[in-house]
Formats: sequence, structure tokens, C-alpha cells
Amino acid sequence: MSLPRRAFIIGTTALTLSTVGAITLMRSQSNAQSIRSLTDSGKDRVFICNEDSNTVSVINPYTNQVDQTINLTSFDEDFRPPFRFVTGGVMPTHGAMVSKPLYHGAIHIHGSAPSPDSRLLAVTGRGTSNLYLIDVESRQVLGNKPNPLIQKANTEVEVNPEWLSSGLLVGREPHEPTFTRNGKEIWVMLRGENRIAIVDVRAAVTMLQQGARVGAVRQFVDTLEGPAQAWFSRDGRTAFVISQKVAMVDVFEVNRDPNGFSRPTRKARLDLSKIDRYSFVPFQKTTPDGQEIWFSHKLADCLSVWETQGSYRMLNQIELGNRARPNHIEFVENAQGKVAYATYARVDDRNSGGIASSQVAMIDRTASSNQRRVNDTFFSHGREAHGLWTNPENTRLYIAHEQDELPETPSAGQTVCTVFDVSNPIKPVFMTQIPLGELALPSGKLRNKKSINLVYVRPGARSQTA
Repeated sequence: MSLPRRAFIIGTTALTLSTVGAITLMRSQSNAQSIRSLTDSGKDRVFICNEDSNTVSVINPYTNQVDQTINLTSFDEDFRPPFRFVTGGVMPTHGAMVSKPLYHGAIHIHGSAPSPDSRLLAVTGRGTSNLYLIDVESRQVLGNKPNPLIQKANTEVEVNPEWLSSGLLVGREPHEPTFTRNGKEIWVMLRGENRIAIVDVRAAVTMLQQGARVGAVRQFVDTLEGPAQAWFSRDGRTAFVISQKVAMVDVFEVNRDPNGFSRPTRKARLDLSKIDRYSFVPFQKTTPDGQEIWFSHKLADCLSVWETQGSYRMLNQIELGNRARPNHIEFVENAQGKVAYATYARVDDRNSGGIASSQVAMIDRTASSNQRRVNDTFFSHGREAHGLWTNPENTRLYIAHEQDELPETPSAGQTVCTVFDVSNPIKPVFMTQIPLGELALPSGKLRNKKSINLVYVRPGARSQTA
């Protein structure tokens, strides 16, 4: 008996998707050994901040699957309805989630950065004005404690075993955190206060362990309006602070005291107005050799490259095309080449699979500084590409995405991370698409969504902030 056309299409689609999944899994497994041979620890992990779900996805790069979802919500810590994620069978909208009575969890998890020794991850809650610290190896949120209501709960209603830490209160709209090169401090950009909160890392760990919320901020430093991120020169003596409100960059002398703590003084202010009339710089990073710092100009659709020493001269401006909307930048250097990648927020329809996807710009850095341009672009295999990071060997590239995948696609309805083999950085090869899935709360499933920052971390190894 022949099947109706609709049933045949559904069955064929299901078979196709299962085949894609099987191929992806086989590729992941076949690559696991080659990746593992690059490290003897087997403890590498990829951390992704999910802004809408207030969770952190943890990916195992040896299997390219989600290993764990770190919960930064406070849902289901109590058995009473105002604390539950799903109440009366109703799953809330995003806005209703974080405005529920007595919710004390994170709001808008956004920025992240590893410590220089790759043992701590700093994560900011934009809407809750706080900073969380996560132990990279155990993936534990510092300051969490056993839930005292477990014994009191109705035996028919399950509660979370942990009570979420309130983190460290740092100030209004913390955007990006960055560790100083010596690992003693975290500079947190307070985008809503036009200043920098400088956190003593050792004091922060102690405060969190003791359940305190304040006391770890050593000082506040005034800076540009709308500071978005700080990044440090390779020697750790200079800090560059970008803005999303004014077309300028503040350059600070870190001026460390004998104990290694900052005593910042402004030494220069760079004028970006000729290349960025929209005054919106969301991300920056220094090159591996420390000689250059690259800025992404999201609304001006370009990148700019500057010297990190001397007069901080601009070396070149790299145009990306109309409405490219660049987010983050990453550098890959190995025996096969030396490139810079920049993710595009723009979503295009031209990829080979016929599925809407963002693109990634590739710039060959072996060219002289005044000759650099976009040599090529490749599709990220996800929608609205944002954060990206390479492994220490510079052979794998991981990319986070803000939007979910479209219906009738392999990871429909899911936010995804994608992986590329960049052993030859000039010719990146797509490896797999990783759906981030959901966090299983006692009262229901919270879908991980809107990925922003992504970092690849190897515990105990020197990170890109070292």
C-alpha cells in the first residue's frame, strides 16, 4: 500500500535528519582521537553564555556534544508555585521568567572570560548587575550552597539540590569581564555607569565562599560612556577600553603596585570618529604576538587595526560589506597560515545547504598591514554568529549563535554551536553543528537560547588572557 504524500515526506525528512545526526556523530567520534592527541588532560571544555535562558552550556570538544548545562536561574529551589519555572502546567515567556515573584537568579547572562591559568571563568549578569565565578574543572558556581528546603519539601515535589549564589554585586549593566594578565584582578565594564569595577580575584573567591555579595571590588575607575570591554597588552602594562556609546578608546597605564594590583591612569584617548560615526564597538582583541589590537565596528560594518605601543597608530581599516554587522574577532595561527576571523550578525540565504546562515570573514594576516582585506567568507552554519574561540593548538574553531535554527532543518528550534577544522586556517572545514538542548529543571525543561560569548578552556594551561 502506498503512503500518502504527506506521510512519505515526513518519513523521508525524519530519515534524512537521523542520517545527518548519525553522520555528525560518526564524524565527532572519528575526530575525538585526533583532538585528544593534542592534549594529555582530556579536560578541555567549551563554555557558552546563553543570554535568554540564563544558563551556560558546556561542550565536550572530544565528542562535540553538550556535556552539561550550568544553571544560573533560581527556579525550582522552592516547592511553592512562585518559585517554580512551570506553574500550573504553564511555561512562562522570557520576560515573565525573570520577573516571577522571589526570583533571585541571573538576568541576561552575557559576558565571559577565562582566568590566565584557565581555572576560573568570570561571567556577567547584565540585568542583575553581578559577576559569577565558575570553577572550570568542576563546573561549579562559586558560592552555591546546598538547598536547605530539600528536607522540608513535599516528597511529591522535587526541588533543585543547590541554592544559587547571588554572585558579586559590581554595578549597573556589567557587559564584559576581563582578567588582568597576572590573574589578580577582573576588570568589569559597567556600561550603565561609565566606569570600571576592578575586582580582587582572591577576595572575590573568599567572599563567595562566605556567602557575601560585596567587598571584592577594590576600586571604581571612571572611563568613557558605555564601556563595553577591556583588553590588556601582552605585557599587562596597558589596558584598552572600548565603548558602545562614543567613538573613542581609552588607553590606561595599569601601573601595578608591588602586590600586582592596578593603579590605573589614563594615558591616551583614541579618536575613532572618522571610521565609526555610529560609535558602537562591541569587541576587541590583541594579536597573539601582542603587536596589534583589533576592534570590531558593528554598525559601521568594518574592523580596524591599531598599534599597541608608541602613538597607537591606526594601521588599517577593513571593510566587511553592507550590513555585515561584525561581532567578535578571533586569531588562528599554525603551520598552515595566519588569519583573523570575524563573525557576522547578518543572516544570509546563500549557503550550499539552502539554509539561512551567518557568515564569517577571513583575513590573511601574512599580508602587510596596509594591504589586509577580507580574502574570503564562509558560512557559520548557524544564525546570527556571535562569539568564537579556538583551541590552544589553533586547529579547531567553535562559534556561538544568537538565533535558533529554522523549521525543517536538522537542528530546528535549537540554538547551536558550530565547529570547524582550521588545521589549514585559509580553508576552514565545517565539522558539525551542536544543538544546545535544554536544562532539565524539576518542573519543566528550559531551552538554552541566545548564545553570546563563547570560550574554549583547558584547565591549568595559559589562556588567551595570560
